[in-house]
Amino acid sequence: MQSKAEESSGMLMAHPAVLRKLVDEYEALQAVHAERGNAEPRGRMTEVACALCISTGTSDVDAALIAAHHQLPGAQVHDDSLLAP
Repeated sequence: MQSKAEESSGMLMAHPAVLRKLVDEYEALQAVHAERGNAEPRGRMTEVACALCISTGTSDVDAALIAAHHQLPGAQVHDDSLLAP
C-alpha cells in the first residue's frame, strides 16, 4: 500500500528487500574495486548503479544510495542533504 505522499507523486517505491540487495551488492563491488584497484567489477557496478537509480527515481548512484538508505526500514541515515527542500 502506498502512502499519501507516494500516491500524490505518482512514484512507485521499490520493495525494501530489493533495495537492500542492490545496496549490499553495489557496496560489495565498490569494496572489491577499491581493494584490487582494477576495473574488473566496473561492469557489474554500472548495472547495479542503473538499477538503484531506477528503483529510487534518481539520476546518479550517490543520490540513489542516499535515497535507498532513506527508504530502508530501520536504516540510520547520516546525510539527508539531497532530500532537504
